[in-house]
Amino acid sequence: MQAALDLLKARLGGLSPRYGVILGSGLGSLVAELKDAVRIAYQDIPGFPVSAVSGHAGEVVAGTLGGVPVVMLSGRVHFYEKGDANAMRLPIEVLKGLGVEALILTNSAGSLREDLSPGSVMRITDHINYSGINPLIGEESDRRFVGMTNAYDAGLAEAMRRAAEKTGTDLSQGVYMWFSGPSFETPAEIRMARILGADAVGMSTVPEVIIARMLDMRVAAASVITNYGAGMTGSELSHDETKEMAPIGGARLAAILKEMIAAGGNGP
Repeated sequence: MQAALDLLKARLGGLSPRYGVILGSGLGSLVAELKDAVRIAYQDIPGFPVSAVSGHAGEVVAGTLGGVPVVMLSGRVHFYEKGDANAMRLPIEVLKGLGVEALILTNSAGSLREDLSPGSVMRITDHINYSGINPLIGEESDRRFVGMTNAYDAGLAEAMRRAAEKTGTDLSQGVYMWFSGPSFETPAEIRMARILGADAVGMSTVPEVIIARMLDMRVAAASVITNYGAGMTGSELSHDETKEMAPIGGARLAAILKEMIAAGGNGP
C-alpha cells in the first residue's frame, strides 16, 4: 500500500481530498466535472486491481468539484471477475491514506419497484448481502468484527437529500441487495428479493461498504437504475442495456453529488 500511496501523493501535488467517490458502470462521465484533473491509470499504480469490465475506465482521477478537493476511482473490480470480494481493499485503503474521510459509492442497479423506473436515482439506505460473501474473511485482527447498524452515514444521507432538493433532482431511497453475478438474476430470485425487502439489485458496492466501515470511513451510496428486474417486463436483461441507460441517471446523480460535495466544503 505504501508504494501506491507514495505515488499518488507525488502525482497529486499536495491535493488533500476529504471526499472519495467510486464510480460504477457507465458513470465515468462525472470525472468531466472535476477541475484541474489529474489522471493515473490503475495499471500504473502498484498493487491496484485492473477491471476487465466494459464501461469501467480503471483510473484514479483527482481534482476539485465545486471548489472542494475530491479523488475518484473511475471503475471498480467486482467479486465476479476473479472471485475476490476483497479486490477493492487496497484502493480504499489508499483513499483513507490520502485523507479521505467520506466515501461515496455509486453503481448501476436493477429496480424491483414499478415506481423506480430506469433513469432514476436511488439513495441506498441499507443493504442485504444475499451473496453471503464478505471481504473481511481471512482478516486476522479484531477489526473484522465491523458493526453494520449504521453502515450508511445519516449526515451524508441528509446532505445528499438536501442536494437533490436544491438541484430539483428526484431522489428515491431504498434497500440494495447484492448478488454475486455475473449472470443476471432469475425472475424467481427477483420475486424473492422483493419479499425480503429489497428495492434494487446489483453486483457491487456491498464489499466496498464493509471495507470502508472497517477503516472508519463515513459512507453514502446511490444507485442509478438502468432496468427493471428479471420477469417484471418480460424482456431479457443485458450489460448493453446497463451501459445505455446509466448515463441518463448518471447525469442526475452527478448534479446531486456536485452540489452535495460543494455544500460540504472541505470536510464531510
